[in-house]
Amino acid sequence: MKSARTLQQLSLTVKRSLHHHHHRPPPLHRSVGIIGAPFSKGQSKDGVECAPNKLRAAGLLDRLQQQGCAVKDYGNLTFENVALDEPVNGSKSVRTVGSANQRLSEAVKAVKRDGHTAMILGGDHSLAIGSIHGHTAAVGPVSVVWVDAHADINTPLTSNTGNVHGQPMSYLLYELQSKLPPLPNFSWMKPCVSSRDLVYIGLRDVDPAEHYIMKLLAVKAFCMTQVDQLGMARVMEETCDYLWDRAKKPIHLSYDIDAIDPSITPATGTPAVGGLTYREGVYITEYLYQTGLLSAVDMVEVNPLRGRTEDDVRSTVSTAVDLLLGCFGRRREGNHPPDYSLPEP
Repeated sequence: MKSARTLQQLSLTVKRSLHHHHHRPPPLHRSVGIIGAPFSKGQSKDGVECAPNKLRAAGLLDRLQQQGCAVKDYGNLTFENVALDEPVNGSKSVRTVGSANQRLSEAVKAVKRDGHTAMILGGDHSLAIGSIHGHTAAVGPVSVVWVDAHADINTPLTSNTGNVHGQPMSYLLYELQSKLPPLPNFSWMKPCVSSRDLVYIGLRDVDPAEHYIMKLLAVKAFCMTQVDQLGMARVMEETCDYLWDRAKKPIHLSYDIDAIDPSITPATGTPAVGGLTYREGVYITEYLYQTGLLSAVDMVEVNPLRGRTEDDVRSTVSTAVDLLLGCFGRRREGNHPPDYSLPEP
């Protein structure tokens, strides 16, 4: 009996050590640089371009400051619509998407060189091309945690819709460079992520070509089946174990609001039932913040025009704000300023 208890205690010790090695003290001075990217041409539904201002209007900046962050808002980028932007190899608005992402890449690079953690408020998920490209241009190789109902790894030649918001990962991966045709306004773009440095969380609506690509490249993915089987705490431990097996790199979190179940975040363009709960979604952000390595975060696909009611929009926007706050130290147990002291009588 004694030996059994000893083994159980040893097992608990090992589990705790595995869990705690992911966490180092996050920086006391958290500095966030916010870029608004009101861009919608990676897909066909109007409204997603309204999200950056909606997120700000919901109190995002004030709440970041209240939890001890230094905040610099770089404002909204402006994007040009390219005239006569005809489809190329079936993909739509490629010239407009290419020029927008080049502008975003430069903006993210500037925010990182100013010393901030970058927060990119989309906009649709095609913006991850420029966001991750600019991040790597500033800091070198990164680990990408892609939280989404969809894999967004179609190539222009496998996409059924031609919408670039379903393709960004294929543009970013070294291993898929040979599978991409030349595209106008993308000559600036060079792949910058290894498939070994990518983890998906929350997948449940994956196209056959995407499934093939992910198996071909042995991409690490926790679809909703694995989330149900393992629980989110185990998913996050395994995510960091996998990403840090070779080296600890800065983390780029690319968060599509449709990862969350549409009962909570219905105001989005491509909802998929059976998604993450609010608690699971927030836990991801809390866990990555605690690593001390979170270096940039995208929040994309919030679409205020897709909510059927004002409550739909409010629930989606407030959840997106909570996810972003979790990336910068908000704890559900509560927070207090580091210099807080009780008043003397």
